[in-house]
Amino acid sequence: MASHNELGKKGEQLALEYLQNKSFRLVEKNWRHHKDEIDLIFTHENTYVFVEVKTRESTWAGEPEELVTLGQQKRIIRAADAYMIEKDLDFEVRFDVVGVIINQHQQKITHLEEAFSPHW
Repeated sequence: MASHNELGKKGEQLALEYLQNKSFRLVEKNWRHHKDEIDLIFTHENTYVFVEVKTRESTWAGEPEELVTLGQQKRIIRAADAYMIEKDLDFEVRFDVVGVIINQHQQKITHLEEAFSPHW
């Protein structure tokens, strides 16, 4: 496995543990719909929370949680819609982003609640 894939998996695991410690309940991990993927799906306070995890070794390109492009947002929203339809769910939803910095000097997690929303 490439080192960036290993870094991403480690970041997802850290984000998972971080959110579970905040009373989020994991429902799915790496859920796919065609080519779209949602990193983590939780329930929290009667809401389904779809989480994109961005892991980096540094902030030279910006904070990881700020690097979710509009195209990625659209794919995550499309996948979340498919998930809710497939599971026949009728709950409030929100889209969070967790940024993770992992390097030899630090391990930092930033959680942005309601980081983006559908633009209907």
